[in-house]
Amino acid sequence: MPENYGETVFIKGFMSFLRKNDTIKRTTRAYDGSFLQPIAVGIVSAILVALILIMGFLDMRRSETNLIGLMEGQALSTISVLQRLTEENLKMIIAPHMKPLVRKKSAREDEASYFKKFIYEAITSLAREIDELRKKNKVNDEYLKKLAAENHLWYAAVLGRSGDAIYQSRDLKADVADLIPYGQNPTTMELLEMIREKLGIGFLVLQRFEDSDIIVINLDKHSGIYWGLKVSVERAVDKMGEANGIVYLQIFNNKGQLLSMTGSVPEELMGEEIEKSGILSGKEKIKTRKLDTKNDKILDITTPFFIYEKIEGYVRIGLDRSSMDAIMVENRQNIVIFMLLVVVIALVSMWLLFRDQNRHLAGIVDMERRLEKAERLSSLGMLAAGVAHEIRNPLNAISMAAQRLKRDFVPDTEVKSTEFQNLSGVVRDEIRRLNAIIEEFLTFSKSRRLELSDFSVTEVLQKIVQLVNEEAVARNITLETKWPPGPMIISMDVNKLQQAFLNFIKNGLESITGRGKITIKAEKESKNSIRVSISDTGCGMSEEEMEKIFNPEYTTKEKGLGLGMPLAMEIIRGHGGDVQVTSRRGQGTTFEIILPVKKSDGQN
Repeated sequence: MPENYGETVFIKGFMSFLRKNDTIKRTTRAYDGSFLQPIAVGIVSAILVALILIMGFLDMRRSETNLIGLMEGQALSTISVLQRLTEENLKMIIAPHMKPLVRKKSAREDEASYFKKFIYEAITSLAREIDELRKKNKVNDEYLKKLAAENHLWYAAVLGRSGDAIYQSRDLKADVADLIPYGQNPTTMELLEMIREKLGIGFLVLQRFEDSDIIVINLDKHSGIYWGLKVSVERAVDKMGEANGIVYLQIFNNKGQLLSMTGSVPEELMGEEIEKSGILSGKEKIKTRKLDTKNDKILDITTPFFIYEKIEGYVRIGLDRSSMDAIMVENRQNIVIFMLLVVVIALVSMWLLFRDQNRHLAGIVDMERRLEKAERLSSLGMLAAGVAHEIRNPLNAISMAAQRLKRDFVPDTEVKSTEFQNLSGVVRDEIRRLNAIIEEFLTFSKSRRLELSDFSVTEVLQKIVQLVNEEAVARNITLETKWPPGPMIISMDVNKLQQAFLNFIKNGLESITGRGKITIKAEKESKNSIRVSISDTGCGMSEEEMEKIFNPEYTTKEKGLGLGMPLAMEIIRGHGGDVQVTSRRGQGTTFEIILPVKKSDGQN
C-alpha cells in the first residue's frame, strides 16, 4: 500500500464531493446562449433593409408625382391663357353691330372687323380649293357633302353660268320648297337670295372669270359659331406663340374635329384614338400619360376646353419630359446612394449592437463563472474548516502515541530497533504531512477575512524574493525584479497578499525544469491601480489548462491539492483586484495582478 494512500483517498473523496456540488450548481443556470441570436439579428436587419427600400421607392414615386404635378400645372396654365384669349376673340367676332351713327369706329370694332376678315379669308380659301379641284374634274356631289360635313358648311355648290347647281352638298329646292312661290321655278342663285332674305343665311360667291363656274358656300348660325371658334382659337394660338417645352398643342371641338394646332405630332401618335368621353362630360378634369417615341419623351395631357364656362371641346398638349426624366434619374441616384448609406449604417449598427451585447453577455457569463467559483470556494472553505477541526484532534493523539512508542517501546535487538525507528519516522512524517494539509485547508477557509492596512506592495515583493532566493539558486533559476524606487502604498492584508504573491512565484519555480528566470515587475497602471507582473520561462500552459488553473479541483502536480492558485485568486479578488494570465506551451507563463490604489498620508 503506498505511503500517501490515505491522503489520496481523502482528497479524491473531497474533490468528488466538490465536483458533484459544482454539477448541481451548474444545472441551476437559467440561461445559456446569446441574448440576440445571429438569425434574429439577420431577420431584424432584413426587415430594416426592406423598410428602407420601401421608403426609398415611395419617395421616388412621390418625387415623380410632384414633378408630373408641376408639368400638369404648367399645361393647365397654358390652356387657361388659351381659353381666355379665345373668349376675347369670340367676343369681338359675335359682338352686335351698333346702330349706324355718324361717328368713327372704335379700336375694338376695328379689331372685330379684323377677326371677321380672317373668317372670310378662311372660307374663301376653302372655295378656292373647290375651284381648283373643279378644274381637275374631281368635284361631285359626294365630295361636296363630305366637305360640308367636315367644315360645318350649311351649303356648298358649284353653279353654272345660268345660276343653277351643277354639283351641290344638298338638294336645296327640296329643303326650302316652302319658300318657293307657287308656279315658279327659280334658279339656285335665286333660291340662295330668298334664303338670305327670309332665313338670314348668307352666302359667299367665288367666280374667277365672267364665263367660269361659280363657287357658293353658305354658313348658318351653327356654322358661323364653328368658324368663329376655329378662327378665334387659331388667332389665340398664333398670339401665344410656341411656348418652351411644348412639343405639340391640339384643340378639338366636342365632335373631335381639329380646330387648331401648333407644333408637330410624332408619327407614332398620328391618328391615335384617345378616350375622351370622361373629359367632354366633365367627369375627368385631366388625363395624363407618359409616351415614348423614337425621338421624344412626351408627357401627354388631355383636359376639357372651356368657353364661357361650358365645355366646347378638349385640348391635347404634349410636353417634353426630358428635363423631368433627367431630374428623376438624379433623384433616383441620390435616393439609392442615401438608401445604401442608411442600409450600411443600419447593418453596421446591428453588428455593433450584436457584438456589444455579446461582449456584455460574455461579461455576465464570466461573472456567473466567478460566482460559481466563489460558491465552490466558500463551500470548500466551510467544509475544510469542519474537516480540519475533526481531523486535528485524532491526529494529535496519533502523534503523541507515536512519540511514546518511539520512546518507551523500542525493541531490544539492534535490527528490530533500527526497523522500529524507521517505521516510527514514517509515521511522524506522514502526521506532519497531514497537519500541513489541514493547515492549508484552514488557510483557504479563512482567505476571505481580510485585515486591511496601508502597506507598500514593493516591500511585500522584496520580502518574498528574500524568502525564495535560496530555493531559486538551488534550482539554477534567476530572480529579476523591476519596480520604481519608493513605496507603492495600497490598502492590503499583508500576510494574505504575501501568501498570494508567494503562490504565484512558487508556481513559476515549479514550472521550470533546468535553468530559467522569473521576472517580477511592479508599476502604476493608472492613477487608481497598480500592476504586478510575475513571468517565468517554464513549460507554459495550453488554453484549456489556463481556463482550469483557478479551479480548486484542478492540479497538474502528482502530490498537489490544486488549492494554491484558487487561494491566490481569492485573496486578490478579496482586495478588489483581478488576475490576467497569458501563456504559451513551451514558452512560459505571465500572471498580471491588478490591484486598486488607495491614498494614504498623501501618497498613492
